Amino acid sequence: MDTSELDKLTKWLMEGARSAPTPTDFLKQMCERLIAAGLPLYRAGAFVQTLHPDVFGRSFIWREGAEEVVVTTANFDLPDSPRFKNSPLAILYGSGHEVRYRLDDPESRRFPFFDDMRAEGVTDYIALPLHFTDGTIHATSWSTRVEGGFTDQHLAALRSVIPPFSRLGEIHAMRRTAAALLDTYVGNRAGERILAGQIRRGHAEDMRAAIWLSDLRGFTALSDRLVPETVVDILNQYFDCQVPVIREHGGEILKFMGDGLLAVFPIAKDGSNLSEVCGRVLQASRKARANVDAMHYPSGNAVERFRFGVALHIGGILFGNIGGMSRLDFTCIGPAVNLAARLEKIAARTRRTVVASAAFAGACVDDWIDLGEFPIAGFSQAQRVFGLREEVVPDVAS
Repeated sequence: MDTSELDKLTKWLMEGARSAPTPTDFLKQMCERLIAAGLPLYRAGAFVQTLHPDVFGRSFIWREGAEEVVVTTANFDLPDSPRFKNSPLAILYGSGHEVRYRLDDPESRRFPFFDDMRAEGVTDYIALPLHFTDGTIHATSWSTRVEGGFTDQHLAALRSVIPPFSRLGEIHAMRRTAAALLDTYVGNRAGERILAGQIRRGHAEDMRAAIWLSDLRGFTALSDRLVPETVVDILNQYFDCQVPVIREHGGEILKFMGDGLLAVFPIAKDGSNLSEVCGRVLQASRKARANVDAMHYPSGNAVERFRFGVALHIGGILFGNIGGMSRLDFTCIGPAVNLAARLEKIAARTRRTVVASAAFAGACVDDWIDLGEFPIAGFSQAQRVFGLREEVVPDVAS
């Protein structure tokens, strides 16, 4: 081992690895510096559990000669899967201690994972734990294809850099967790602003957007006759009919209000993408309608069917921090949001699924029929409301 290069690596880690701002950059440069110090690395992996409602953890795999570090995610089924239970990492997570196997050792053949490693010419493998300051255990693995495997000097070098590696790994993990939680609970656009420092009460900005406000029909009666756990399950399935579709079409979920959902689709300040944005919103509303129509839920000897309504509008909103003292909400307000909420009530009255304001319908006129003017509570003038041309309105008796 080249002790001077190893010292440079340690110094780089202790100073925060500033040349590697992302986890993938960090692992790639770490491996390149270890090789420069004389460690015959072929493959390295880092495995970090995360705090996310859909993701159990993430893995980062570097291979010699590869252009990029490969990042994959694991769901919550991983800990109980045969693939994980029959892996050396299961031993590490269970014991909190390092695990090493020479791949010519007959004992290593009890791990199917090593069959693939042997096919790649790997001769030696060691997994070293990452102990985070919160007490959690994460993992790294290091492999070589050199004949004879790692020497004692190689292993000592690896063990010496793991503590500072752990500290930086924890920092990257915490940043990722913060971003994931903000994305999950306040939305991606809001999360980015919060992480960028927009956290003061009253800090807000004007934005022009297409507004989506939807509501589940008959939710009050549903809540009254079903147990709360069932209602929560139904709501989750119902929102699954909308949330992925909205995000796929460029929208951002801002708020869940019981069975209500508020989302926005940003429009360029000069309005140059107005028609394109409204087209995407319209596609999303049709897809969400189809999803909710297909949704069903077993209830006793019957099957629950569901309907919802969504109001679409275009207008200026104020997007930012609103609340009291240390309890803030990053949301949007303005007359445009209020009008969308009133339009959704008209959708219920007219037994339509999708309705739009004159501003929204004007951006894609061929898709709408004029439902007439309606008085709107809180607005001085009646508003013209439009319904989707192809929508069949159910009979009142149905």
